[in-house]
Amino acid sequence: MDIKEIQNLIRFVAKSGASEVKLEMDDVKITIKTGSDTETTIVQQVPAPQIAQQISPAPVVEAATPAAPAAKEPATPATDESKYITIKSPIIGTFYRKPSPDKPLFVEVGQTIAEGDVLCIIEAMKLFNEIESEVSGKVVKILVDDASPVEFDQPLFLVDPS
Repeated sequence: MDIKEIQNLIRFVAKSGASEVKLEMDDVKITIKTGSDTETTIVQQVPAPQIAQQISPAPVVEAATPAAPAAKEPATPATDESKYITIKSPIIGTFYRKPSPDKPLFVEVGQTIAEGDVLCIIEAMKLFNEIESEVSGKVVKILVDDASPVEFDQPLFLVDPS
C-alpha cells in the first residue's frame, strides 16, 4: 500500500464521519481515528513470519500442477483487460448494485458512465456509502455479485475509457 492510497483512505474516512477505522492486510496495519478537528493515522509494517515462508512453497508446487491448464486459459483475456480501468472498493463492506430492492440497478454492463456517477453502494456498519466513478467510459464487466461481501481494494468494475 503506497502513501497515495493511505491519503485517499484518510480522506474517505474523514468524509464518511466514522470515528475510527482499522484495516489489516498481510504486511500493513492501519488505524485511522478522526476527532472534531484532528486526524490520527498509525501505519505499521508487520514482517512476515519466517516459518510461513518456509512451509508455503510445498503446497504451491502441488497446487500448480492441476491449476496449470486453468492458468493458460485466462491469459488471453488478461491481456485484453489490460486496456480497461479497474474500479476498486474503497472500503470493506457489502456490495449492492441497487439503492433498494425495488429500485433499478445503478449501472449495467454496456452502459456509458461519466465521472461522478454512482456505480454501487457499499454498506459498512449500517452506513450505506455511494461509490462514485472517478473515470468516464463504458462498463465492460461487473466483477462482484449483488449483496456480496467485498474487501478493501477489491476490483468491482472494469471500465473501457475509450
